[in-house]
Amino acid sequence: MNGDRAPRRFDRDDRAPRRDVRGDRPSRQNRDDRPARAQHDGEKAWQERREAPQRSAQHEQQIDVVHERLSAEAVAADVVEGQSFGDLGLGENICRVLSEQGAVSPFPIQAATIGPILAGKDVLGRGRTGSGKTIAFGAPLVESLLRARDGGTRAFGRSPQALILAPTRELALQIDRTVQPIARSVGLFTTQVYGGVPQARQVGALKKGVDIIIGTPGRIEDLHTQGKLDLSQVQIAVLDEADHMCDLGFLEPVQRILRLTKDGGQKLLFSATLDREVSALVDEFLKDPQVYEVSGEDQDSGTIDHQVLVVDQRRKREVIEQLANREGRTIVFSRTRAFADQLVEQLEDADIRAIALHGDLNQAKRTRNIERFSNGRINVLVATDVAARGIHVDDVDLVVQADAPDEYKTYLHRSGRTGRAGREGRVVTLIPRNRRRRMSELLQRAEIDAPFRDANPGDVVLDEISGAPVA
Repeated sequence: MNGDRAPRRFDRDDRAPRRDVRGDRPSRQNRDDRPARAQHDGEKAWQERREAPQRSAQHEQQIDVVHERLSAEAVAADVVEGQSFGDLGLGENICRVLSEQGAVSPFPIQAATIGPILAGKDVLGRGRTGSGKTIAFGAPLVESLLRARDGGTRAFGRSPQALILAPTRELALQIDRTVQPIARSVGLFTTQVYGGVPQARQVGALKKGVDIIIGTPGRIEDLHTQGKLDLSQVQIAVLDEADHMCDLGFLEPVQRILRLTKDGGQKLLFSATLDREVSALVDEFLKDPQVYEVSGEDQDSGTIDHQVLVVDQRRKREVIEQLANREGRTIVFSRTRAFADQLVEQLEDADIRAIALHGDLNQAKRTRNIERFSNGRINVLVATDVAARGIHVDDVDLVVQADAPDEYKTYLHRSGRTGRAGREGRVVTLIPRNRRRRMSELLQRAEIDAPFRDANPGDVVLDEISGAPVA
């Protein structure tokens, strides 16, 4: 990998041990070692199993410390009765576009953060997916760039002034669909920079000059390395879904990218959960941030009904089929791509319109499948976790976790696909009987109160769940 690394000198002692001439069997000396090695390996495995809970407990304790520190600084984000986006400092054109997008009055996270962002302060916003974070950072970002331009001309080939980082291509596209109309209303331009597609069009847009870059860390870093993207003039940088960015292994690329932006520039970080890696970003890049945690927007709010169904593993697919046989939009989460494809095939055999979303699909197919689900041509989307992070469809009213998550953060992100923008929704998790204790612990970590109910195919409880959301 490192082309300039000095060649390694071959030494006689580096050769592999000579194997027994009678084939692949170990030599007599190694055979004599077997009882001792087996005992050593057994002790090592036992020690690892013994230390695993301790390491896990230490990890959870570190996360708790982060939560306590940031929660202590957080200011509740509340809506002032009768407050408008204009009252928060946004211009007439931007307010008009927001109204056209259905945003008539600000959500709590928007009411809290727009003013400080316009004042040039760093902001850390914690709120679940669907709480209105894109407008919370997108609208004041555009307004700030407009004020900084102060009527000046936009030079051809100009370097971007703002950067919005997202963990997935789907989320980058979703952000652009919200921010682009706001930017164009005041004569600013955005472009998307993400992998999985040829870079020629993206490079062409950069050559012409853009004001706001929206993209994923991998392609952004690639284009910078190639000398095709200059980040030195970026004065406002946004990290959306920072926790998921870290989960995908983007912590170090994000750090490198942010270090390339303008010294003293403004940093805005939005995240549904806060852990050690997010805390590392906060500590390095956010200077005396305004911290907001949306009150009343937690996962255990009245807009989402959470339930856990204890099912016979052999009949789980029948239960899923009964739950998915409904009018509204449903997302089913599967741990593996293979199981997702199997579920789609079964649902289609039952005349339930379903489609899959996972990493084996190319970008064009993934985008097309999300569009078919968004426009109502397909009722059920069966997705794996990574692929589903880019799903931002406001009227999903049922989430079925066919495979229970292993971490509370995964539960929060999955359930964030429903109950968006103040709407009502349900989250149903299917577990076998022997997983009750683990599921209880996970819900406690997620601060979710959910009843456990036994369920079999044909039970009335399944029809109740698949009906209209609880009022």
